[in-house]
Amino acid sequence: MKLLAATTRYYLLLAAGLFALASGLLYVGLQWALRHEAEEQLRGEQTYVQQLVAQGQPLPARLFAYQLDRSARPRPTGFGDTLLLDPAERELVPFRQLTFRVPASGRTAEWITVRKSLVESQDLLRVVLVVMLGALGLLLIGVVGLNRWLARRLWAPFQHTLGRLRAYDLHRHQPLGLPAPAINEFAELNQALNQLSERLVADYESLRQFTENAAHETQTPLAIMQAKLEQALQAPALLDDEATMLLLSDARRAAQRLSRLHQALTLLSKLENQQFALAQAVPVHLDQVLHDRLAMLAPLLDARNLRLTLHVAPNLPARRLHLGLADSLLQNLLQNAIKHNLPGGEIVVSLTQSAFEVSNTGPAVAGDPSRFFERFRKHNAASDSPGLGLSIVQHICAYYGFRVRYAYAAGPARHTLRVEFA
Repeated sequence: MKLLAATTRYYLLLAAGLFALASGLLYVGLQWALRHEAEEQLRGEQTYVQQLVAQGQPLPARLFAYQLDRSARPRPTGFGDTLLLDPAERELVPFRQLTFRVPASGRTAEWITVRKSLVESQDLLRVVLVVMLGALGLLLIGVVGLNRWLARRLWAPFQHTLGRLRAYDLHRHQPLGLPAPAINEFAELNQALNQLSERLVADYESLRQFTENAAHETQTPLAIMQAKLEQALQAPALLDDEATMLLLSDARRAAQRLSRLHQALTLLSKLENQQFALAQAVPVHLDQVLHDRLAMLAPLLDARNLRLTLHVAPNLPARRLHLGLADSLLQNLLQNAIKHNLPGGEIVVSLTQSAFEVSNTGPAVAGDPSRFFERFRKHNAASDSPGLGLSIVQHICAYYGFRVRYAYAAGPARHTLRVEFA
C-alpha cells in the first residue's frame, strides 16, 4: 500500500469516527433540548390548571381535544410519551404528555392530562440533522480531497527521488545528482543520497581498477611460471632424475590449476560488475559455437570412452551475445557433463530455438541442487576443478536473462542441466 493511500485511510477513518460521534451527540442533545422544552411548557400548563382549580374556576376550553384530557379514574402521574391519531393527516403523531391529580375539596378528584405535540420538534430535529449531516459530509469530503491534493504536491520531491533511485545505474560511474527541494526533510534526504552515491561511485571505480590491475598483473607471472616449468621438464638433465621430474610436474599442474582459477574468478568478477558492454554483443550462431566446442572436446570424450548424442534443430537464428560468454556458457556445461560422468557413459546434447540442454549419466549426488551453483561447490574434494563452472553458467544466464535449471532422474541415473532462453 502506498504511503499516501495509508495516510488518507487513517484520516478517513478518524474523520468518519468523529463524524459518527458528532452526529450521535447532536441528535441526542437536540432531542433532549426539545423534550425538555416541551416538559417546561407542560409544567407551566399544570401550574395554570392547578391555580384555576384552586380558585374554583372552570378549566378553559381547548382548541383541540387532544390537548387536554380529564378523567375521574386514577391514572399514572408524571411525564410520558404517547401516539394519537391526527384526523387531518390520518396518521399517528407523537405527543409528550403530563398527567397530574387535581385535588378537589368537597368533590371527586380528577386526573388531568395535558399534551404537547412533538411533530414540530421532530421536524425541527430532522431539518437540523440534515443540515448538520450535509455540512459534516461536505467537510469530510473537503478534508480528504484537500489532504490528497496536498499530499501529492508535498510528496512530489520524494516521488522524484524514488524514480531517480529506481533508474540509477552504478555502472554509468555517475552520482545521483539529486536537486535540493524546498522541504527541509527531503532536501536532507537528497543530500545524504548524493553523498552516498558519490562514495559508491568512488568505491566501485577503485574496486574495478584493482580487479583489472590484479587480473593483468597476476596473469603474466602465471604464464611465465608455466612456460619456465615446461622448459624445465624438457631439460635433458632431468631425464635421469625422476624425483625432480615429479616435483616439477606437480608444480606445473598447480600452476595450471591456479591459472584456470584466476581466469574463472576474473570472469565472475567482470560478470558481477557488468563489465561486458552491450556494444560487444554480436550475432552468434550457437549451433556453430557448439560444434566448434565439441570438436575441441572430442579427445577428452574419447579418452573417457563417452558416447555423445547430439540434437540440433535446423535453421536456428543468431542471438546477440558476447562471443566469449556464449563460448564459456557451452564449454562449462559440456565440461561439467564430461567430468561428472562415468567412464563409458553417455552425454546427450540438445539445442533448440528456446533451450540448450545437456544430460549425462553420472553417479547420484547428495545435497541441495540449488547449492550446486555456488562458488567452489565441488562433489569431489580431490578434483582439480576449481568448482566455479556452474557458478559462471548461472552468472552468464542471469546477465542475459536466461533461466538455468538442474534435474536428476534415477534408474538409470541421469543429470540434466537446461538453459531456457528468454
